[in-house]
Amino acid sequence: MEAGEPLLAARQLSFVAVAPAIPGRWSDWPLLIDRTVKSQDIGSMKNRDRHALAVARFVSRPGGRVAYDVVGEGPLVVLVPGMGDARATYRFLAPDLASAGFRVATMDLRGHGDSDTTFARYGDGETALDVAAVIETLQAPDAGVPTRPVVIVGSSTGAAAAVVVAVERAPLVGALVLVGPLVRDTPGGWLQRQLQQTATASWWAAATWRAYLPALYAGRKPADYEAYCAQRVAHLRRPGYARGFSRMARSRHASAANLLPRVAVPTLVVMGELDPNFADPEVEARGVAEQVGNGRADLLLVPEAGHYPHAQRPDIVGPAVVAWLQQLNGRG
Repeated sequence: MEAGEPLLAARQLSFVAVAPAIPGRWSDWPLLIDRTVKSQDIGSMKNRDRHALAVARFVSRPGGRVAYDVVGEGPLVVLVPGMGDARATYRFLAPDLASAGFRVATMDLRGHGDSDTTFARYGDGETALDVAAVIETLQAPDAGVPTRPVVIVGSSTGAAAAVVVAVERAPLVGALVLVGPLVRDTPGGWLQRQLQQTATASWWAAATWRAYLPALYAGRKPADYEAYCAQRVAHLRRPGYARGFSRMARSRHASAANLLPRVAVPTLVVMGELDPNFADPEVEARGVAEQVGNGRADLLLVPEAGHYPHAQRPDIVGPAVVAWLQQLNGRG
């Protein structure tokens, strides 16, 4: 089968490999998915509601606490949201993974969600340290679970942090799923950066985010779109949270971009075909996939989805990610 040939036949779904299997470590996992993935009768709204209300746990970090919750039993998957979002962004994907036999830890970024706003530093490197801390907490000797490499799913800027962990803390990580990945700085000069920093200043962060969210959700909207976006904007109006958003918005991704060729684990890149963060989302997705491990990633292009395909098209992303992970675990 040639690189670029469709592998997964599903309605309106383009799922392609950007490189053939490579001898050595890469040949130890199945690259190809050769069957149609159908929507599974899992992750009912009842389960999703229960996940959205899951009690937060906390891991202490220098400068504050990072919040996370855990559902399910099995191999550990850690879900990392992006800037301006919260762990509830995975309200559809987390139940699908838990129902498929995975233990799912969903975390908030520092200065977001239920995490503290007392941190002095924000960025991909800091988020990566927080992700590693959550993993180590859940796999501590007294946690009573086997220690094994985990899967990290990162959305938006969370994908950049996932890349950093996969390289700098390689023994912790067994696979990556990068969703709408902001892992490379977008083209633009000094003026564009200054305009972005001004627009995301803490004084009007909530108004800026409220105006930009409809573009980020280009395509299909989740059933709870209005309520969820209102929740995210209200969140930024809580004391201290606009500052965390603003500091995160100023972070750059050059370090993550430089690490992409050193990623040595199976990786799936998931991109909404309408993602407004990129002039051509497919070109960006292929560019990232071709850089990961020097072209060792799979690519899932999601139609009628913008920056949050996991929330906009859970009917596609959930089953595809579950099938991909099951095959990596030899269970598909």
